[in-house]
Amino acid sequence: MANLRDIRRRIKSVKNTAQITRAMELVAAAKMKKAQNQALAGRGYADELNKVLVNLKENVDENAHPLLEKREGNKTLTLVISADKGLCGGFNGNLLKEVNNAHTGETNYVTVGRKLRLSLMKAGNDIKADFVVQDPVPFAEARPISKYLIEQFLSGDYDSIKVAFNDFQSTMVQVPKVVQLLPIESTSLGEKQNYEGVGKGQVAETNKAAALEKEYTFEPTPEKVLDTLLPQYVNFQVYQMLVESRASEHSARMVSMKSATDNAKDMQDELTLQFNKLRQAAITAELLEITTAMKAME
Repeated sequence: MANLRDIRRRIKSVKNTAQITRAMELVAAAKMKKAQNQALAGRGYADELNKVLVNLKENVDENAHPLLEKREGNKTLTLVISADKGLCGGFNGNLLKEVNNAHTGETNYVTVGRKLRLSLMKAGNDIKADFVVQDPVPFAEARPISKYLIEQFLSGDYDSIKVAFNDFQSTMVQVPKVVQLLPIESTSLGEKQNYEGVGKGQVAETNKAAALEKEYTFEPTPEKVLDTLLPQYVNFQVYQMLVESRASEHSARMVSMKSATDNAKDMQDELTLQFNKLRQAAITAELLEITTAMKAME
C-alpha cells in the first residue's frame, strides 16, 4: 500500500497535469473559433462562384475543359489533410481508416500534416509531395497545393484527384471524408458542400433555376471564362477543406483536453480521499498507542 508521501506526490503530479490540459483546452478553443470564422467568411464567395459556374456550364459543352474530362483508368492521387500534432482524440486515426478504406492498388498520396504522412510512409505508401500550412490557414498557401494537383491531373499521370479531410459539423462531431476533386463533376458545380457552412449547420443547396435567372455576359467567350474560373474553383475548394480540417482538429483537441482535465480532477479527488483515509488511520493508530502506554504506566 502506498504511504502518505507517495500519495501526496501523485496528487501534486495529477494537479499539474490538469493545469496543463486545461491550458491546452483554452488554446484549442481560441484556435477553433478562428478557423471556424475563416470558413464562415468564405460562404458568400462560394455561393456566388457556384451560381456563375452553373450558368456558365449551360453555355458550354461539358467536356469543354480538361478539368471536366472523365477518364477510364483508376490511378488516383489523394491529398491527405491531417494534424502535425497529436492529443486530439480520434482525429487522425479515424481519417487514416477512411483513407485505407478508399485505397486502391494504384493510389499515391500528397500530404498536409505530419501525423498521417508518417503513418502512410510506415505502411509503404508512395508520398509524392508534402506541404506545410500555417495556422490559421492563409489563402495563399492553398494555391501551391491546388496548382500541384491540377498539374498532376493535366499531365495524364492520374485519372482522378481526391482529398481526404475531416468535415467539421459541430464541436463534438467531425466526419472523416474522401471526396473527389478532379475531374470536377458537373453535378457538383451548383451544389453547396457541407463544409462550406461550417458552424451553421448544412446550408441549402444552390437552386439551379435561381442561378439561371441572372443573365451573365461572358467576355471574351464562355470557354475563356471557364478556363479562368475552374482553376480558381479548385483552389478555393482546397482552401476550404484545409480550413475545415483545421477547425476539426482544434475542436477534437479541445474536447480531448477537456476530457483529460475532467479525468485528472476525478483522479485527484480519489487520491485526496485515499490520502485522508490513510492519514486518519495513522492518527487513530498513534492515539491507540498513546492510550495503551498511559494505561500500562498506571
